[in-house]
Amino acid sequence: MNFQRVFAIIRKEFVHIIRDPRSLAMAIAMPVLLIFLFGSSLSLDVDKVPLVIWDQNRTSDSREFIGRFTGSRYFLLSGYVNSYEEIEQSIDKREAMLALIIPTDFSRKLETGRKADAQLIVDGSDSNTATIAIGYAKTVTDSYTSSLMLKTAQRQGEKKVGIPLEAKPRIWFNQNMQAKNYIIPGLIAVIMMVIAALLTSLTIAREWENGTMEQLLTTPLQPRELILGKLVPYFAIGMFDVLLAVLIGELLFQVPLRGNGALVFCMAALFLPGALTMGMLAGIITRSQLVASQLAMVLTFLPSFLLSGFMYSIANMPPFLQGLTYVVPARFFVAILKRIYLKGAGLEMLIMEAVGLLVFAVVLIVVANIKLKKSWCS
Repeated sequence: MNFQRVFAIIRKEFVHIIRDPRSLAMAIAMPVLLIFLFGSSLSLDVDKVPLVIWDQNRTSDSREFIGRFTGSRYFLLSGYVNSYEEIEQSIDKREAMLALIIPTDFSRKLETGRKADAQLIVDGSDSNTATIAIGYAKTVTDSYTSSLMLKTAQRQGEKKVGIPLEAKPRIWFNQNMQAKNYIIPGLIAVIMMVIAALLTSLTIAREWENGTMEQLLTTPLQPRELILGKLVPYFAIGMFDVLLAVLIGELLFQVPLRGNGALVFCMAALFLPGALTMGMLAGIITRSQLVASQLAMVLTFLPSFLLSGFMYSIANMPPFLQGLTYVVPARFFVAILKRIYLKGAGLEMLIMEAVGLLVFAVVLIVVANIKLKKSWCS
């Protein structure tokens, strides 16, 4: 390998990027824009669930029970209704997701020590949100039940009432259970995967479309020298994009970085060569900028979004898809970033993921070199 020729390709690619504002904007502005848009709009937090109430009892007991819901940050009172028809209309119009119905004998049953019932109607069209909302309602109900048991015991003359068993959860790594703290790190990995592949998908295809590849064929340049020369400029831009993404996550979204910041960039340095080479391979195969960019998008966005563990747990996927995730480099980078950001993990905890990124990069670079050699010979 002649590093003088590699340096010439690097210089040529840098000059082209600087002279082409579209490439420069795509390389720098798009990651920032995507992280801002996805980070602002994508959230798994469920709060302020719209609630309507049909209070048929209208007593101090029912008002106290209702106050447990309206006083919680998880529920937002949309209004009161007086029939099932109004409940159905509220849910159909998306004015409510839950409806709480308190029967007429609610207070009487409580006073006589019998079990009182209250009905909760839930819109199950969004099953995940509905499940979480039901959990919130159960928590509110359990709290109200505990207070009733305490009052009953006190009325019966018991001076001290103890709770036989009380579970006290302690949350590690994400104490406030904020979705952004694990969405943003995964989002950085997914967006960098897509942008890196898109950038390099155009660089080889552009040489074929502009006719400059034929000129390169007449030089002593080797395929591996061309690949390395084109990777280096976009690798530098990719590392700069990672820096911007980390700064946006910490300054704009206040996502804490508990681990070593230098380790984030070391792992990104292992991740980017594979992602960049994947895009370059798409350009080598198609020789068309349009087709190469579309192929790069198909190979990166959906697999990275669905099969990386960013949004959906890999452990809950069918065995076939779990095996398929190992050919998605974003899987390893997502796991690395989440562990560094949330758990402050060190290198010793990231060895397997780091080896996966390294193997993926080496394999793709070898395949791209072989394909480019065949393209030059044909």
